[in-house]
Amino acid sequence: MTWWVTHQKEPAGGTPRVLGYYECGEMALHLTWVFVFGLLGNIISCLVCLAPLPTFYQICKKKTSEGFQSIPYVIALFSAMLWLFYAIFKDDAILLITINSFTFFIEIGYLVVYLFYATKKDKILTFKLLLLFNVFGFGLICVVTLFLTQGQKRVHFLGWICMIFSLCVFVAPLFIVGKVIKTKSVEFMPFSLSFFLTLSAVMWFFYGYLKKDQFVAVPNILGLLFGILQMVLYMIYRNPKKVVVVDPKLQLEISEHVVDLGKLGATICSEITVLIPKLNDSGNGVIEDQNAKGQTMEIMKAMDVTSKL
Repeated sequence: MTWWVTHQKEPAGGTPRVLGYYECGEMALHLTWVFVFGLLGNIISCLVCLAPLPTFYQICKKKTSEGFQSIPYVIALFSAMLWLFYAIFKDDAILLITINSFTFFIEIGYLVVYLFYATKKDKILTFKLLLLFNVFGFGLICVVTLFLTQGQKRVHFLGWICMIFSLCVFVAPLFIVGKVIKTKSVEFMPFSLSFFLTLSAVMWFFYGYLKKDQFVAVPNILGLLFGILQMVLYMIYRNPKKVVVVDPKLQLEISEHVVDLGKLGATICSEITVLIPKLNDSGNGVIEDQNAKGQTMEIMKAMDVTSKL
């Protein structure tokens, strides 16, 4: 019964050892879960990459990119280039290659459209960013990696660079979180995007964990925590209370008018002579009602006291 016996080479390049039937079954299940999480990570990450399509539809429709920035797309392109370079030297990393290849081409498409409709100022800024990150930055990493490292050291060197850069990218949403807390509004933090980013972090964390790839797993722990934080903040501030803010100058003018009306009311009351229809001795005309006049004077005094208070 040799059909269930297989060999596995030791990681350090040692002698092969024989694996039993149950060990083969566990390994097959393990590889299946690795593939499942990697595939789900690819699908969800593709959806995240396609999220800016409505934005670029508006850019094409209005024929202007004014109001939008190119920094997120330059950074996303740089990240895809780093992970693609890492996956080339990493054993059995086809799922990393597929998603980062897709991201690489889609981000290039976004940048081409952006540059086509951008103003001269935005074009210059975008070209400067591309030269800084995607030409000089990536070129320096390639030179150092290819000429100063080899074998597993090369993989570890690229892995550390990718992990540090990914951690920096995951920290970036803190600015949005701070803005949400300050403004008590989730206008700039869509729930759908936060949800899919969190889901993507979960898939890639389990993929890295099962593959024993710390460079993939560790950054996604931070991504998962920040994703949960964003969704909690969304639930808290999704229905902001509308507060009417009154201009101080307008409020002062209103208060002055109220005081003036109070003084005006007292003045008017002091000039009022209350007349009621009443026949005089000759049988016609009106005469002054002294009782009503007294009541009017009392009201005038009360208003005068109130205006002084």
